[in-house]
Amino acid sequence: MTMHFPSLRFPSVALALLCAGAASVAIAGASMAATPKPAVTPRISHAYFAGGCFWCAETAFEGVKGVSTVVSGFTGGPEKHPTYEQVSAGITGHYESVDVAYDPSKISYEKLLDIYWHNIDPTQGDGQFCDRGRQYRSVIFVRDSAQASAARESKRQLQASGALAAPIVTAILPAGPFWPAEEYHQDFWKKNPAEYHRYREGCGRDRRLDQLWGKDARRGSLPH
Repeated sequence: MTMHFPSLRFPSVALALLCAGAASVAIAGASMAATPKPAVTPRISHAYFAGGCFWCAETAFEGVKGVSTVVSGFTGGPEKHPTYEQVSAGITGHYESVDVAYDPSKISYEKLLDIYWHNIDPTQGDGQFCDRGRQYRSVIFVRDSAQASAARESKRQLQASGALAAPIVTAILPAGPFWPAEEYHQDFWKKNPAEYHRYREGCGRDRRLDQLWGKDARRGSLPH
């Protein structure tokens, strides 16, 4: 009797299926490997500082590693959408301020405080440098409990260091809404460098910073 064994063909079929499956896995793996990982969006925090003329306060933080943007504006008052004319005339409760947007993984809030202190006169209570009035006084506006704690400790350490001959009068206040100033004020040092330098020199800002801080005086990260 002649016997037929059709099952003998099965290994060939199985081998073909196995190869096809392996090829599919390899293709899928290659596709997954070729897919780029999504970019990590940096976590941006904000710090509000009032330090006199916001043209100069802005340049203190522009270009600092970890700082993404610096916006000139107003905060500290109840009025909505204040204008430069209103604030500079002292008819609102706002202060000329800057909004510093930064990446905490690249620069700490404490470092920003250090830059801030060395760009102002913390002992002047009637304004900053040649600009007098409440709207020009120095203030750290804190946005949460962590910023408040860091600001208070930074102020305490600076006062205890004896670096300044007079008491620190810079206030630490809760932050409210921040209102950007008119567009022509933003990056004023770029748009009108001659007027910016004329104002800065005439106001005696750098002379006073040198008197206060000596070699530690900060004139911002940009050339002046």
